[in-house]
Amino acid sequence: NPVQIRATVDLYPRSRPSYDTGAHISENPDPCDNFRCKRGKTCKLNEKDKPSCVCQQATECPPSVNDFDHVCGTDNRTYDTSCELFATKCNLEGTKKGHRLHLDYTGSCKLIPQCVDTELVQFPLRMRDWLKNVLLQLYEHDSVTPGFLTPKQRFRVKKIFDSERRLQAGDHSVELLAQDFEKNYNMYIYPVHWQFAQLDQHPSDRYLAHSELAPLRVPLVPMEHCTSRFFQECDADKDKQVSFKEWTTCFGIKNDIVIFCPFLLVNKSLSFYLERNYTNQLQNNESLLNILLVSSCC
Repeated sequence: NPVQIRATVDLYPRSRPSYDTGAHISENPDPCDNFRCKRGKTCKLNEKDKPSCVCQQATECPPSVNDFDHVCGTDNRTYDTSCELFATKCNLEGTKKGHRLHLDYTGSCKLIPQCVDTELVQFPLRMRDWLKNVLLQLYEHDSVTPGFLTPKQRFRVKKIFDSERRLQAGDHSVELLAQDFEKNYNMYIYPVHWQFAQLDQHPSDRYLAHSELAPLRVPLVPMEHCTSRFFQECDADKDKQVSFKEWTTCFGIKNDIVIFCPFLLVNKSLSFYLERNYTNQLQNNESLLNILLVSSCC
């Protein structure tokens, strides 16, 4: 996913960037070299010379190279880099300000127009089309340079790519997008399921936390002013995370069919039966859940 590739590189840098030019190599390896810390923290040796994670000072962050490194926080403050933002958040741990501070979007802070109801209704139309086109672009890239998609993903996307009915990429009216969704509904199911699975990584539990949504949401906010409100509305039960069911509902995907896998013939009636009679068992069986609900997207 191009959005996620950019987000991985630019938004979430390693807490201990290496500035070693190779001029000096220590005989004793640094215990912190392979010690991972979450964003905003860096590894330092404690009094027992054991590696531990402590909050990074914002002044220790590498300076921005250009304006593209700037990010806007939910406090409406422009930070020089995402490193500076997460370091600031870490040093505010335990405070309301720190709890509320998140990465809002890439680029310097600017006025984001209010998203009105009529625009909110149109947003998923464009978003569905965009997700479909992202997959089709990855399919084309993978045909030249394999590695962008797994064989199973290629199998699924090829059906969409080869279809003569699909709407070609372009700046289409919302009316045309709505008509195409109704006419070619099945083409949009896999892209929506696939994107959820790409984001649902840490942990893979069929729920998207704020941090998991960020790689998709953050780059979109400056371009699509309804992005934040859309994902807020998706969280129907207001538990601060978006479930798989909430995600599909937001994109207009019916929840009576939750699996489209070429290797597992799980039909509508079986899915309904499992969900109705074995909900608790499924929730306690992560491997089975992955097979039934999102394995086709991975």
